Amino acid sequence: MPPGTEYDRCCRPALDGEVWPSTAEALMRSRYSAFVMRNEDHLFRTWHARTRPRDLGIDAQTQWLGLEVLGTSGGGADDSEGTVRFRARYRDHLGDHVLEENSSFVRRAGRWVYLEAIDG
Repeated sequence: MPPGTEYDRCCRPALDGEVWPSTAEALMRSRYSAFVMRNEDHLFRTWHARTRPRDLGIDAQTQWLGLEVLGTSGGGADDSEGTVRFRARYRDHLGDHVLEENSSFVRRAGRWVYLEAIDG
């Protein structure tokens, strides 16, 4: 992503550790960007320790093609829990795919972290 893009205004400061996203949606967007940029450090620190896998599963051959936020529930600056439903398009060695997920986020020590994918 070239400098001066939406990435610089939205997610780069979070990935660089300059700020912590203030909403669940902002955290989810930063996590998507971390997958795009293959930034395992950001994914590790924003994933709840209880549900975080040992291997974060970043595949160097996966190309992330776009993100669409479909809706949110809670997850605001004053909330302690929230969900973000999103659709992400990607391409891997098997072709083009769509990942649609309703993600659960919780606030721990004042910071939003990704908890898990949920139904509904």
